[in-house]
Amino acid sequence: QLRESMEITERSLTQELYVKEEESKAKDAEIGRMEEAITTLEAHQLSLKQSLSEQKSMLDASNEEEIGRLMGEIANLQSKQSKTQSTGVVSEAKVRELEEAVRTGRAERKRMHNLIQELRGNVRVFARIRPFLPKDGKQGDEKEGTSAPFVSHYGDDMLTVVSTTQQTKPKDPRQKYQFSFDRVFAPSASQETVYKEVSEFVQSALDGYNVTIFSYGQTGSGKTHTMQGTGVGVMRGLIPRSIEQIGAHQVQLENDGWTFSVEMSFLEIYNESLRDLLRDNRKEEHNNGKEECKHEIHMSSDGRRSVTNLTVMSINPNDCASIDAILALAAKRRSTVSTDMNATSSRSHSVFTLNLTAKHEGRNQMMRGTLNLVDLAGSERLNRSNVEGRHAKETMSINKSLSSLSDVFTAIGQKQSHVPFRNSKLSFLLQPSLSGDGKTLMVVNVSPTEASVQESLCSLRFASKVNKCELGKAKRTIEKVKSIEKKASSGRGNATTIEEAKKNKKRATSSKRDNTTIIEEAKKIKCTSSSKRGNTTTIEKVKKVKCAASSKRDNATTIKEAKKTKGIPPSKRDTVTMSSNSSSAVSRNVKRKM
Repeated sequence: QLRESMEITERSLTQELYVKEEESKAKDAEIGRMEEAITTLEAHQLSLKQSLSEQKSMLDASNEEEIGRLMGEIANLQSKQSKTQSTGVVSEAKVRELEEAVRTGRAERKRMHNLIQELRGNVRVFARIRPFLPKDGKQGDEKEGTSAPFVSHYGDDMLTVVSTTQQTKPKDPRQKYQFSFDRVFAPSASQETVYKEVSEFVQSALDGYNVTIFSYGQTGSGKTHTMQGTGVGVMRGLIPRSIEQIGAHQVQLENDGWTFSVEMSFLEIYNESLRDLLRDNRKEEHNNGKEECKHEIHMSSDGRRSVTNLTVMSINPNDCASIDAILALAAKRRSTVSTDMNATSSRSHSVFTLNLTAKHEGRNQMMRGTLNLVDLAGSERLNRSNVEGRHAKETMSINKSLSSLSDVFTAIGQKQSHVPFRNSKLSFLLQPSLSGDGKTLMVVNVSPTEASVQESLCSLRFASKVNKCELGKAKRTIEKVKSIEKKASSGRGNATTIEEAKKNKKRATSSKRDNTTIIEEAKKIKCTSSSKRGNTTTIEKVKKVKCAASSKRDNATTIKEAKKTKGIPPSKRDTVTMSSNSSSAVSRNVKRKM
């Protein structure tokens, strides 16, 4: 048994030895392979080192060549720079010369633009025919009082009105009336087409002139559509398009070193009272929906108009969203009512004003222009609008103010010495633009329907009257910045003096009235006789009366004496004759002394 166990152990050990030998042989073979790999890697490493060394040598040579080339370019650039520096003064002078040429060109453009405006006339009239609308009824429907358009245009400056009513001319029921204006827009004319012609007047305001653009016509003829339009697209009117043009001009001026500012106000004239369309809501709510402040028109020493307690906003003309919101607010607050002629008939005149100021400190210049965009209330007839009560009074007030405006243009057209600007608040507010210092454009809107022929004729006749007016050469407002600042400081320092001057003016007016009364009495005395007797006594009396011009008691005594002289009965005619003869001589002496 022992031997068997020993044999078993021996066989086991022999087997394990064999396994170990096989593992040793495998490891020896692996070591051999690894040694071969190490030898191969060492050889590859050596080859890589040689390759890197060669590449480094090549790069060093290439870098030296590139550095040499760059150094040569630097030398060339330095040489060119020295030449450029020597000619730098000449280049700067050339730049200044070109900039001056640009400024001269722009000044010449402004001069030529306004010269063309003056040649065309500083008062111009455009006519715009409203398209035929569905609310006008079917064309040819006599029961509705409408037919095919009765206002038609010929070319760019002529239009014809055809009247088929017996009221116009019983013997000739188809009477034709022709009118000629500076520009006539067909019913198909777009808002953009109209504004291209109007933009010349906006440019004049940017050049420093007082400009007023009216939208005139009967109610329902499209005045508000022309002036304000609708939406933010192609249907925009004159007001938003004018602001857009001003914004583009502002960018150009600021690039040239100018400081440009725009101030905006929006009011309406309702029954000859002024209303602020941009008023503060909080004040209005506090006063139960009524405006808290009253507004009056004041005239400054330079002839400009201002309205007291009026909201004046500084705006950025390129901020379209804010401007659209402001215009929408003003349109909402404007007085309108529904009538038989128009569902949203305006009951007031609206005046949208932009005060434009451009200042250049380097040139010591300030340029100020004013642009008034006026949407007039529509003229209407009570028998067609069928309004009553308060709205009837509104119609009469509208027609009265339009009549006053017509009187102003009539006086201007006839070159009268007195123009009744003060007869209405509208004409008084716009006097700087309607006088010789400004430019005026009227866009008369007419309806094409037969029912509106009479109103259309009235509107076109008034527009023809305006078209014949001549304002003369407009004046441009360009001042020196320093002189303006001196005036402003002097004005602030002399506020008390101005108030005193106003009081003295009132006293002088009162005294002038008293003197006028005395002079009238002296004229009456002069007319009653021609004798020179009793001169000394009467002269002393008149001297005393003249020295006491400010005393109302002396004036009353003088008037009473004149009345007594007039009322003496015929029995004392000789005494009257003697007294009147003496008075005549006295009055002649007084006249020579005066």
